[in-house]
Amino acid sequence: MIGQLNKEMVQYVTPEGHLTEQGRSCWQALPEESKLQFYRWMTLVRLFDRRAVLLQRQGRIGTYAPLEGQEAAQVGSALALTQADWIFPSYREHGVAMVAGMPLSQIFLYWMGRVEGCEAPEGVRLMPPYVPIATQIPQAVGAAWAAKLKGEESVAVAYFGDGATSEGDFHEGCNFAGVFQVPVILFCQNNGYAISVPFSRQSATETVAEKTAAYAFEGVRVDGNDVLAVYDAMRQAVSKAKTGGGPTLIEAVTYRKGSHTTADDAKRYRPEAEVKEWVEQKDPLQRYVRLLKAEGLLSDADELAWEAECKERIDLGIREAESATPPPATHMFEHVYAQMGSNERRQRQQCEQGGGQVG
Repeated sequence: MIGQLNKEMVQYVTPEGHLTEQGRSCWQALPEESKLQFYRWMTLVRLFDRRAVLLQRQGRIGTYAPLEGQEAAQVGSALALTQADWIFPSYREHGVAMVAGMPLSQIFLYWMGRVEGCEAPEGVRLMPPYVPIATQIPQAVGAAWAAKLKGEESVAVAYFGDGATSEGDFHEGCNFAGVFQVPVILFCQNNGYAISVPFSRQSATETVAEKTAAYAFEGVRVDGNDVLAVYDAMRQAVSKAKTGGGPTLIEAVTYRKGSHTTADDAKRYRPEAEVKEWVEQKDPLQRYVRLLKAEGLLSDADELAWEAECKERIDLGIREAESATPPPATHMFEHVYAQMGSNERRQRQQCEQGGGQVG
């Protein structure tokens, strides 16, 4: 598998909700509770995402990066990790953060511009969201190298989009990971666009997965809207990394239903027919719901009850975030410079002395 050119896409659950032969084998090995967990998390993530977009439109949070359409990629991969593993997310991994143990209120606080939203609870190895593109990749590789040197049984996972593969940090991270065979997983959610730039304009290769041939480690291409296939691909990559097998790049082929952020208008650059195909025919949550109902594990009543519970949790998270004590105006000077310059010190003093005016 080392350096293999891999263009085939692994799929366990078809868009119609049917198990493939390989998928049936994986399905039979899973306990019933695990099968339901996929659904429960994807539903919570989707409803959270839709509510966050509404909150942004109401002016209650800042510019927001929607993830609807990518729930399977995030939930399936995150459920294959343990608390010992390190997560290096981009700005769109709210679903990963939830599964890892980040309270909904803190995720909302992050989008309100509060530093508390970056502070993971004790025992949750989740780094703050990385906004600069691809900078998390070398850092995840470094964390994996540290774990290898210390003899720890953990992996580091870097989450990023297809646009990050056009950055030097991606290639530097891949090269280091391949040379030192560190226990890292590079998880690319290829949603087809780096904001408005299609993947075909970013890459001469047809896929992200095949890029690893240059760095002598395995690349796997999986249907990113198939939660079962994503989970199994991630599970295998984690197992391999923890037993000395080195890095893996997983390319989860998916699609964001909405715009890049709430400041973007995807209708200006995405063909209507393309959006309709992905939204109506390849929805990750609906295909999994079809499977669960066909297998007798989910009823319409179950579905309504869980959606109601999710909405209650989200409402609580909003109340907790919005009732948090407002930070002082001087908070804007924290976490920027290790040592403030004379101009910043003067501005902070003005702020402390009254009026809230910063000159």
